[in-house]
Amino acid sequence: MDLMERDRDSLKRHPWELRRCDFFGRVLADAGLLHPGLDFLDAGAGDGFVARSWLAAHPELHSATCWDAAYSEEDLANYGAGGGDRIVFVREPPSGRFELVLLLDVLEHIEDDAAFLAEVVDERTAPGGRVLVSVPAWPWLFSDHDVYIQHYRRYHPAAARSLLRSAGLSIEREGGLFHGLLAARAAQKGIGALLPRKKNFGVGTWDHGPLLTRLVTSVLAADNFVSRTFAGSGLPGLSWWALCRREPSA
Repeated sequence: MDLMERDRDSLKRHPWELRRCDFFGRVLADAGLLHPGLDFLDAGAGDGFVARSWLAAHPELHSATCWDAAYSEEDLANYGAGGGDRIVFVREPPSGRFELVLLLDVLEHIEDDAAFLAEVVDERTAPGGRVLVSVPAWPWLFSDHDVYIQHYRRYHPAAARSLLRSAGLSIEREGGLFHGLLAARAAQKGIGALLPRKKNFGVGTWDHGPLLTRLVTSVLAADNFVSRTFAGSGLPGLSWWALCRREPSA
């Protein structure tokens, strides 16, 4: 969850956030990357939900570093409390290089995305290490909601591929994600052009009951199955993702 979307009074997680976390965990597990002793970096980690979830599900992992330049002193104290040695939250760029780096819905928040990505690859990623990236897809879907959650852009998959390769990454696996939500967002934007929404909502505002939460989560789980099955086919989704490798000689 982005820091600006969080609701400090709610402990509920949006089904989108739950399924995204599970989907990318499966992508990494299938690639053999969630192995014993792994230290990974979650760049733009927000409240650390993904890192905490994976550490809990995989006790064999060693540690996670959650890095977000927007952390306040209060955030660093609160998020780090009770985390033990397996998770650390930092505001400044961490030292060292990591075998696995996450950039999950981060690049769209960075004005100079190319420079930031190049720095993450060159300075934070070990040679031969992996970088897992996801971004919101399709520039024609850019709307007031993107402005509200502080996006500079949405990405065409071809442009995203070019960005990753220009930073010295080779793409090992890629695909669309949340295919059903793509149609829903397109319809929403069309309707919004006629009847503009008075208020925007982020994933941190989910306040529905357990029945609806389970239903939506199940629907998105089926959607994720399609994403895994048709990865690399070009099937479009609301998001686009890629598992990349920094060449050992880089």
